[in-house]
Amino acid sequence: MKHSISSLVDEGDALTAVWRGGERTALPYLWLRDNCGCGECRVGQTTEKRFHVFQVAADLRPQRAAVERAGRDDEAIAVTWSDGHRTRFRSSEIHALIGRPQREMEYWDCRFQPRRFDYGRFLSSDRTAADLIEEFLRTGACVLIDAPTAPDTAEQLVSRMGPIREVVFERIHNVTVDPAGYSIAHTDLAIAPHNDFTSYLWPPSVQALHMLTNECDGGDSLIVDAFAVVDGLRRDRPERFEELCAVPVPFRLFSEKDESCAVGPMVELDVEGNVRMVRFNTQQMQPIPLSQPRLRDFYAAYHDLSARINADAAQARFRLEAGQLLLAAAHRVLHGRTALRSRGRRHLQDAYFEHDNVRNHLTVLRRTGRI
Repeated sequence: MKHSISSLVDEGDALTAVWRGGERTALPYLWLRDNCGCGECRVGQTTEKRFHVFQVAADLRPQRAAVERAGRDDEAIAVTWSDGHRTRFRSSEIHALIGRPQREMEYWDCRFQPRRFDYGRFLSSDRTAADLIEEFLRTGACVLIDAPTAPDTAEQLVSRMGPIREVVFERIHNVTVDPAGYSIAHTDLAIAPHNDFTSYLWPPSVQALHMLTNECDGGDSLIVDAFAVVDGLRRDRPERFEELCAVPVPFRLFSEKDESCAVGPMVELDVEGNVRMVRFNTQQMQPIPLSQPRLRDFYAAYHDLSARINADAAQARFRLEAGQLLLAAAHRVLHGRTALRSRGRRHLQDAYFEHDNVRNHLTVLRRTGRI
């Protein structure tokens, strides 16, 4: 058997499985009972848990635990509890739960060019959709080509990317030169790398930038892998990385009709210490209170991060033409543009989605055997 258990050891509050190769896996008794998959503990129609852990004693212990055969190529741990309830786990199930899937990310710099996919094939072919999403999860950026140039085309992406994430300003944001515009995007100025809606506690995590018309000189797109930049800072100056994780920074975006404000660190980590979000937007950043005791050290770190992000070595550049659509993992990939040098027409539309929905679409494609 591929994953075989040689013995079980009672550790007081846990059962330790000793594998044939000598490895040991602790199985807390409350964990075993909480994850029981029998019909009494689960809703058969949905597989959701109906058992609640408070229903048993905190010092729960089994009457009996043993390894049993479970078919020709597997075995199981069978536990009988003090109330007579039985819990059974296949050894292959336990082994599959030992580790967590690792994030497959490929960091990049100025030499990177987003992989291109046909827009129509992305919508019509499950295989193309899966290839794009896998690339998107790995690099955080890809480009759809030969897309329609009609306004609000991004609505069509819902079938692959989940519902559009609406914000208070516009469902789909039009970016043109506009003297009455409320952000720098509506001017002809260069825009440094940033991510949008840092003024939200949870900014949109996927951005679609759809070019409808581009007859203007200049305005080349640029993107930065902020995770790669922050990873370099973490290696070179770990004390500065810590400042960026610790100091709360206020951000604000507003117009005559709408307002959004949020406070959060520039770098957010998950429970395992991996970077899960970089919040970087010079235009929306507000003054940090002078009472912040780490203000001086933070600014040394912020200066370092800003210099790295704005260095040519970090910025991948390309021109987004009409009918092309950049998809960016917005908590990771910063975007910007060079200055507009002529008055030719340029019309870009932004729409936002959520990373969870994009990733989960790939899971459904795999689970249903469509790829």
